[in-house]
Amino acid sequence: MTQPFTLVGVARPKPERAAELKELLLSFVEPTRREPGCLEYHFHEDRDEPGVFVFYEAWRSRADLDAHLALPHIRDFQERRMDYLASDLEVRFLAMHSPYRPAA
Repeated sequence: MTQPFTLVGVARPKPERAAELKELLLSFVEPTRREPGCLEYHFHEDRDEPGVFVFYEAWRSRADLDAHLALPHIRDFQERRMDYLASDLEVRFLAMHSPYRPAA
């Protein structure tokens, strides 16, 4: 297997929309984990900055990530994201240098 296509994203919500955004992003976790090509999908909240959300994703390939991004609920979020966010999503695409080992 080639190394996964990984990314880390940060979402900084408008204070009045933080709880709503948290619930929306949490609703994406289980369906995303069931998608073909999804190796890992984790959703976090910054311990030092409560209300700042961080997600980590590892996909088998860029094509698998692109298929995820094309899903209707993800496209809808992308189109409406600024309704929730104080600033746009910060996304970093990563090159994994440690060997990927799926969970046993």
